Parts: sequence; C-alpha cells; structure tokens
Amino acid sequence: MGRNNHAVTRVARAAVPAALAAAAIAFAGCSNGGSSQSADLVNGKQLFVAKCGSCHTLARAGTKGVVGPNLDDAFRVGRSEGWGEDSIRGVVYAQTLNPGIGLGMPAKIVEGEDAQDVAAYVASAAAAPGKETGLLASAVKTQTSSKPAVAKDGVLTIEADPTGQLAYVETKAEATAGPIELVMVNKSSVAHDINVENTDVKTPIATNANATGKGTLTAGTFTYFCSLPGHREAGMVGKLVVK
Repeated sequence: MGRNNHAVTRVARAAVPAALAAAAIAFAGCSNGGSSQSADLVNGKQLFVAKCGSCHTLARAGTKGVVGPNLDDAFRVGRSEGWGEDSIRGVVYAQTLNPGIGLGMPAKIVEGEDAQDVAAYVASAAAAPGKETGLLASAVKTQTSSKPAVAKDGVLTIEADPTGQLAYVETKAEATAGPIELVMVNKSSVAHDINVENTDVKTPIATNANATGKGTLTAGTFTYFCSLPGHREAGMVGKLVVK
C-alpha cells in the first residue's frame, strides 16, 4: 500500500495520464472511498467546486483551475481504455486524504462522507462525454451578473463568486476618475484579491471576508483581475471603465 501511495504522489506532481492509469489499477482494490452508487453526487459536485475547483479544471463542474492537474486530461486515456468509475474514484479519494509532500494541496481538504462524495463525483464527471442533467446540472449555479458594478460616492464594490468559482460576480465596472476605495466581497472559502492593472488600486487577499484598498484612477479602460496563481488565467478578470 505504501508503494502505491508513492506512485500516486508522483502521478499528481507530474499529471501524467499513463502513470495515473497504473495508479488507478493499484488503488481500485484497496481504497476506502465507498461506493459510487451510494454517494451523494450533488453534494460531491458542490464541494468540488468550492474546495477543489480553484486548482483543477473539470469541464462538467465548470471549473478552470490551472494550478493542479486538469482532471479531464488526467483520466481521458483511462476512460478510453475501459476504466470503471471505481478505479478513478479510488485514486481521487486517496489523493484527497493524502496528496503527498510538496504538491501544494492540503491533506483532508474534505473528509468522511464528503470525501467519498467528491471522489464519486469526479469519477462520474472526469473526461465523461455529454452534459449533466437533472439535479447535477443545476447543483452549482453561476453567480455572474450582466449588470456592471458602479462606483458610488467614491466606493467601488466587486464581489467574488460566492460558490468558489474562479470568477467575479461583476465582470464589468464603472467609476469616475480620482480617488477610489475598492471593496472586494468574498463569501467563499477560496482566497482572492482584486488588482486594477496599470494603477495603484488593489485589495489585500481575503477569504470569507471583505477586503478594501485605496488608490487613484485616471480616465481610461482597465483590466481588473485576481493575482493568485492561476486565477486570472482561469477567467477571474473584468473590465473597468473610468470616465
């Protein structure tokens, strides 16, 4: 079992699908991830988005994290070779509880039945064809608004997606040139900040809290983004028009 744990650690670090295939076979018979049939996939999806989506891409979950392995890519070869969901679930469950040293992923980010639900959901979704239907399709609703954030009395408030998605609720914002107080509202457990490119306006990093920064804006169009690794690349970005 210890030897298999080391193999999975190397897989996660390198994100090599061929090596992941071998790890899946090794773990299929010895993991304790429960049964996919008895798991709560809706809970698994919601937890995956909130806890894991900031690092991992998984198309069915709508997550675009780039810090960790792309889970669709990681399991695509295995699915094409006929892996069952139990093999994928075993790897995900083991990695969730014991990711290994140096991977940057916290151990036991979810535990107990929650870990089983997450593993079962990823096993059902990674590299799977088609789209989700029913309760799974609506388990996580995007919070993105079509309305811009508009500064009032020199205060501009922009909210991070409360579900943990790598996105701002407002992808457009408007302000008046001059001193500005920028407020980021972050109700999620994923750390975020806001930086307005080519200006001195930015907020501190915050989790489950509001963060405030002050600076000065000049007229023009600017990009605002989250500076944490992979967040901007995953789409946590917006456009600010200053008049």
